[in-house]
Amino acid sequence: MPSIEVAAGLIFREGSLLIAQRRSNAHLGGLWEFPGGKRESGESFETCLRRELREELDTVVEVGELIDSVEHTYPEKSVSLRFYRCQLTGPEPRAVDCQAIAWVTPRELADYEFPAADNHLLERLRSDPGLWTTASDSTK
Repeated sequence: MPSIEVAAGLIFREGSLLIAQRRSNAHLGGLWEFPGGKRESGESFETCLRRELREELDTVVEVGELIDSVEHTYPEKSVSLRFYRCQLTGPEPRAVDCQAIAWVTPRELADYEFPAADNHLLERLRSDPGLWTTASDSTK
């Protein structure tokens, strides 16, 4: 069974979190996810995440702390996901290599359908308001 490594970004801003909708023709098409993508051979997870967010959202980020790691097996492949807190340092994100993007609050997360691999992190995001606080939020 194929196994892939994925880096995903948690980009928070003023009490909201950025999510992206997978293209309808992609694996798990139409579902929402935390933006990021597959790690290439020899690439660090942080480098992968910066590259993927530039390609997918046309933006630049500073990759911060690792928030969660998940191993999940789908019928057709297994994935190893690493979720990092990211800080926007470039242009406003826009949907370039995804169907759509949205900024959502903790309450709104339940309105979006995510892949099963994200369930553990989604539960943490719903139950731990401290994850939603960023350094810039605490300086206001």
